Amino acid sequence: MKRFVAIWFRHLLTDRALLRQPELADVPFVLSTKQRGRIVVMAASTRAEQLGIEVGMVVADARAVLPELEVLEFEPDVSEKLLTALAEWMIRYSPQVAIDLPDGLIIDSTGCDHLWGGESPYLKDIVSRLKTSGYDVRVGMADTIGTAWAVSRYSKTYPIIEPDAQLEALSALPPNALRLDDPTLEKMNKLGLRQIRNFINMPASTLRRRFGQNTLNQIGKALGQSYEAFTPVQPLEPYQERLPSVEPIRTATGIKIALKTLLDKVCKRLVDDGKGVRQASFRCFRLDGKVEEIAIGTSAASCSASHLFKLFEQKISQIEPALGIELFLLEAPVVDDLAHPQEILWDVNSGNKMVAIAELLDRLASRSGVDTIHRYLPAEHHWPERALIEASTLRDKPETSWRKETLRPMDILPKPERIQVSAPVPDYPPMLFRYQGVVHKIKWADGPDRIEPEWWLSDGLHRDYYSVEDDDGRRYWIFRLGHYGSEQAPEWFIHGFYA
Repeated sequence: MKRFVAIWFRHLLTDRALLRQPELADVPFVLSTKQRGRIVVMAASTRAEQLGIEVGMVVADARAVLPELEVLEFEPDVSEKLLTALAEWMIRYSPQVAIDLPDGLIIDSTGCDHLWGGESPYLKDIVSRLKTSGYDVRVGMADTIGTAWAVSRYSKTYPIIEPDAQLEALSALPPNALRLDDPTLEKMNKLGLRQIRNFINMPASTLRRRFGQNTLNQIGKALGQSYEAFTPVQPLEPYQERLPSVEPIRTATGIKIALKTLLDKVCKRLVDDGKGVRQASFRCFRLDGKVEEIAIGTSAASCSASHLFKLFEQKISQIEPALGIELFLLEAPVVDDLAHPQEILWDVNSGNKMVAIAELLDRLASRSGVDTIHRYLPAEHHWPERALIEASTLRDKPETSWRKETLRPMDILPKPERIQVSAPVPDYPPMLFRYQGVVHKIKWADGPDRIEPEWWLSDGLHRDYYSVEDDDGRRYWIFRLGHYGSEQAPEWFIHGFYA
């Protein structure tokens, strides 16, 4: 069964103005804007309302009633931005929070209230936190969005409506509580229909004929007989777990315990679904309203809680608990199918080297960044700089095998660099070469290894490669482009370095 909470910010914009300008606390003020050539009150502070100022009044008339009235400029886009920010802050109470313009929020509280000890403590904590933050609010809780909305704005009794009690809760409320349009409300007022009980039990055909289909739609939404759209500010991730704190957490040890608990829950669900984490985030909601977040990525799908914890553990020092953390949230927005059955993938005795490599790469990437690690696969080309391609993931399979018949250095320059040599001819390795201003005297050499360019890619000279070692024991991979005796004098290049 679904449960929803509606929050009504009775003075949303003027509360915001007070938070930004505390000196207005004892001053009656309004927010105004120009409409049809007149300056009209769009929002009034509590103090101004107590002194007779109402929304919709012309500012000139309002000042005639209250000369000391302070008039501030109304910003039309502020409501949505402010409600969105408040909705994101309210995610500590539920992963699904939607804005309800112009002055409300809707929370899907299904399955959340037990973390606070029940619905009453849950609502009490919400109201207390918002009022402490400076907002005047009223709340309602029910099985449907429509009834929760009506109770928050029009009911003067207990705000929590018991399950399946929507009709009883709505009966004594005015027609406005059904969110009807102004022409329909005016028509009901003329007919003396002052409460919902006066018409809600009328036949559907009569209501449709007198008040239109929209009235039936709104009644159906409030009673739970028809669907009402709910669009949270942040889409719910399928792999998400939450952990509230009984007491605010301020220590790294407490944060680690919370992280381990959440990882165990998420990984258990992933195992059941045959999935593994590719990206995950760990968010900590602080008492002061700020959110601390760390995130990880994996090179291959992983559902090992211990491995994922090690990746997160390197970043826990970045979390600033300040006054304390009241809620922990773990999300895995990107998952992938596991390459092997779970019992084999994480069996350390199975000899599965790919798992060890994946874990090592994850740890390295967590420390130095994912852009610093690259994996290469063999390509069907002769020239060394064309003989490999970068893989997108650890699981990419090569279309061909690495060449093993020739010795190649591990460190190959992406583009060969020119060197100056002194060499006997023909087809002899050089006696010395100069590279970056340093002369290297060669005491050992092996070669040549001739490599021809692919005729379908380029038309050029062949290369004769030599592996050489200098007096200091350093080994290099150099080549001669072309050969002596031709019309064009050959050139020498360095292409790689042996370990």
